[in-house]
Amino acid sequence: MSTRIAFLKGHGTENDFVIVPDPDNTIDLPAATAAALCDRRAGIGGDGLLHVVRSAAHPEARSMAAEAEWFMDYRNGDGSIAEMCGNGVRVFARYLQRAGHVAEGDLAVATRAGVKTVHLSKEGDITVGMGRAILPEGDVTVTVGDRTWPARNVNMGNPHAVAFVEDLDHAGHLYTPPPFSPPSAYPDGVNVEFVVDRGLHHVALRVHERGSGETRSCGTGACAVAVAAARRDGADPAVTGTPATYTVDVPGGRLVITERPDGEIEMTGPAVIVAEGEIDTEWLENATP
Repeated sequence: MSTRIAFLKGHGTENDFVIVPDPDNTIDLPAATAAALCDRRAGIGGDGLLHVVRSAAHPEARSMAAEAEWFMDYRNGDGSIAEMCGNGVRVFARYLQRAGHVAEGDLAVATRAGVKTVHLSKEGDITVGMGRAILPEGDVTVTVGDRTWPARNVNMGNPHAVAFVEDLDHAGHLYTPPPFSPPSAYPDGVNVEFVVDRGLHHVALRVHERGSGETRSCGTGACAVAVAAARRDGADPAVTGTPATYTVDVPGGRLVITERPDGEIEMTGPAVIVAEGEIDTEWLENATP
């Protein structure tokens, strides 16, 4: 390993990430290392880590290399592996653009939830094809304190429980995972969104992200919320043949989500690179067990 490792810091609607470019997959990033880098007091700080690897160089992505040159090896803030991160994909694409690997227009990004299509617009926003939502059957509830709400089970490549509430403050502090029932609904944990209405096809959310706590934004969560809101409002594009578009306010900004009649969901929002530097590997070795 070299004496120093390059990194960047970026965010999408204030969902922030440590970015580690590693095209040839030569940097070992076990969970403890990723967690140390994401530590907000003793490390660089971030809701998650984006390990940038060529698909052909990563055993989990080689099968996707013909479709997507780059693989987003994503880690949660606690170092655990996640299938997908919608805001992370936008920041990942912004890094590739900054590094000169891609230009404005379309590209494909490999993730553990499959290959995602991305469009970098001339205006600056980035649109990500997030795939289709899966709506598992069965009743789910989430609880905060003495309040319990029914929640819509939505899977966007990762699991979500979407609860519509009267006031976002009812979500509590969200430092710890809100209890849910039944336990069998989410055997590996869940992202929980608390949602209020702001207007016609306009909602706002707070979210507890599995492995990260409350975050300023969650891209897959915004998609799950838009789908849950559409179904609550009686809109299913597959039935009506008309796209459903929702504006979703998150604590860190605004995302626009569109579900098309073919089931594909598109998310549009900003992505910003704010800094770059080098990680001192001596510090990193001392920061991990």
